Amino acid sequence: MNKEFEHSQFAHCESGTISTLLTSYGLKISEPMAFGITSCLSFVYLPFIKISNMPLIAYRQMPKNIINRISKVLNIKMEKRKYKDPIKANEELSKLINQNHLVGLQTSVFYLPYFPKDMRFHFNAHNLMVYKKEGNEYFISDPVFEDIVKCDEKELTKARFAKGIFAPKGFLYYPKQIPTNIDFEKIIKKAIKKNANSLLTPFPYAGVKGMRKLAKSIALLKLDNNERYIKNFLTHIVRMQEEIGTGGGGFRFLYAAFLQEAKKYNLDENLLEEASTLFVKSGNTLREFALLCVESSRNLDKFNPEKISEKLIEASKYEEEASKLLKRV
Repeated sequence: MNKEFEHSQFAHCESGTISTLLTSYGLKISEPMAFGITSCLSFVYLPFIKISNMPLIAYRQMPKNIINRISKVLNIKMEKRKYKDPIKANEELSKLINQNHLVGLQTSVFYLPYFPKDMRFHFNAHNLMVYKKEGNEYFISDPVFEDIVKCDEKELTKARFAKGIFAPKGFLYYPKQIPTNIDFEKIIKKAIKKNANSLLTPFPYAGVKGMRKLAKSIALLKLDNNERYIKNFLTHIVRMQEEIGTGGGGFRFLYAAFLQEAKKYNLDENLLEEASTLFVKSGNTLREFALLCVESSRNLDKFNPEKISEKLIEASKYEEEASKLLKRV
């Protein structure tokens, strides 16, 4: 790892952490590239799987997919460790830092004291990096913060060993060996086609079909004796889109930026430009969709299920068109 560590702020914690880690260990790679080559853009609506009694909605692949897939895609040897004993976990983390390793950690947002209180919720897949320790205080590069932050060992241990869905179990990771010759043209082309197929999957609860399935569920909502559920459901949709994982719209902008960067690798520039524009349109439309959900959850007099549903369907059309283009890349 380079001795002079530089913190950077990113759009998303996992792709930002991977970008910083690989760059610090000698392979300069942008956040959009890390996100794009791991084919992590997606949409899933699973009403039969509940989170706080609400359906699972996701705008990207499962947490840790970027970490795991980038190892395979780029043939990187990644050191990954989980722990049962917090004491051993802290000892090994301190040892690695003293050996000048920049280390990625999986944590719970809820137990990180530097997060504002209104932003703390039980999400166990937040990624950050530790690069120094003084006394009992860790120096942390958290990708979603503008500057370096600090965290006491006791609090960080709580965050690393939180219970529940995606429990971190003290998970830490860092690259051990990075290849010198990487065929990015081949890797990017394969990744783009894989992501396009993922969004066009025939499975009715995923990809563009999943977006339309959720849109249909929203359109069928009725206020009769159901106001509390509707408020909770709309709020849940917004939280899953805009808070957990940095937002569905944000992921579309990130993928659009990846497609722009992919132009440098001898791929069809016009096709990439058109698809990138469509994903930007989807991102903007998803943000409009979230705004309508927020307005309705705060004032049900403004609740118009058909209008909200149509906005999500509009986003799905942009993504369907973009994905069909990218299958030809």
